[in-house]
Amino acid sequence: MFSDRAKIFIKSGNGGDGHVSFRRELYVPAGGPDGGNGGRGGDIIFQVDEGLNTLTDFRYNRKFVAKSGEPGGKKRCSGKNAEDLVIKVPEGTVIKEFETGKVISDMSGENRREVILKGGRGGLGNMNFATATMQAPQYAQPGQPGQELWVQLELKVIADVGLVGFPNVGKSTLLSRVSNARPKIANYHFTTLNPHLGVVDLDEGAGFVMADIPGLIEGASEGIGLGHEFLQHIERTKVLIHVVDAASVEGRDPVEDIRIINEELAAYNPDLLKRPQVIAANKMDAMYEEMDAQGNITDPVGRLRAAFEPQGIPVFPISAVSGQGVKELLYAVYRILQTMDQTPVVFEKEFDTRLLGAGSNLPYTVEQAEDGVFVLEGPRIEKMLGYTNLDSEKGFLFFQKFLKDTGILDELEQAGIREGDTVRMYGHEFDYYKE
Repeated sequence: MFSDRAKIFIKSGNGGDGHVSFRRELYVPAGGPDGGNGGRGGDIIFQVDEGLNTLTDFRYNRKFVAKSGEPGGKKRCSGKNAEDLVIKVPEGTVIKEFETGKVISDMSGENRREVILKGGRGGLGNMNFATATMQAPQYAQPGQPGQELWVQLELKVIADVGLVGFPNVGKSTLLSRVSNARPKIANYHFTTLNPHLGVVDLDEGAGFVMADIPGLIEGASEGIGLGHEFLQHIERTKVLIHVVDAASVEGRDPVEDIRIINEELAAYNPDLLKRPQVIAANKMDAMYEEMDAQGNITDPVGRLRAAFEPQGIPVFPISAVSGQGVKELLYAVYRILQTMDQTPVVFEKEFDTRLLGAGSNLPYTVEQAEDGVFVLEGPRIEKMLGYTNLDSEKGFLFFQKFLKDTGILDELEQAGIREGDTVRMYGHEFDYYKE
């Protein structure tokens, strides 16, 4: 089964913790601090792989976590940086923040490799905190936590022209005739479940890329069937070719089919109707004269032209099987493309993961207990307390700066804390006073 969207969890690596140690050498009874720095956590990187054309692999592996940096060591040894985690995706993959649907990155065009989440910085060892008045610091920085995010991957094919139409109208047959694509073709509805791309070569090096968009049905814009999955592939195309069964082999009305599909396109994304459209009245080889109720010979191509050419949508009678009229259709589409901007359609960034700041990386809670004490909890706070010597003035100031820089003191102010109130953190209690 073709898979063109997937929800996955990504997390960059944590930074390694700084180390607390002191020189212990013969004849050096009071050695200074020599705790090394922690290593950097691994980044999460997305990279285009030319050999991939689906997101199927992500159906089985939905969690991607980079390794953490190694902690610092004694003798000023720094921890090793973690390797980056590279996630390979097909060209045309759009990465979106899952909750908001905003675009983080579009892996198309020149964007072949991008760092999506940065790994956490390694913490500083205690050798960095020695001063003239504090020659034996008993604390070091913990490593910065990595960033984490649920993202939606969506594969949107990259093609100049999109073939749209109801199932079994001949789109796959047309694509196989005019290009090197070889889609499976059979007389079944929804035979084509995945888009096929083909390069259409015209004379003197002219040409374009055409995509067979899987058959649409009424209600596709509401997600009926695989509607959303199919419609998303049309968003990159510059010209749309409506392929209709002009011979009404299955009893469908080609005029009504085009109106239904345009309604679905408008419901999904109104901008799609601003793009040039062309009608390929297919299956002319199966046409035979029919009489209407008044005894007049019916003319389906004439009906199509009367309905749509006043709107600027040209109609080309073709036979994808015999090749009748196909050359005229292709050159007309090529002339339209020549009048348009040649820049590939790339979705703009809407969500910047660099702004995943303290609130995301430093989760904490501020609550006021029944006795009026403000209780402050969070994994990073607990970790920092374990590394900090609060009995020393320098250590206490170091911890206070941490609370200020991460916005925790502001959060206490918003919670209504006043001077003299008590703050409790994992067995430690402090009186609150503004600087």
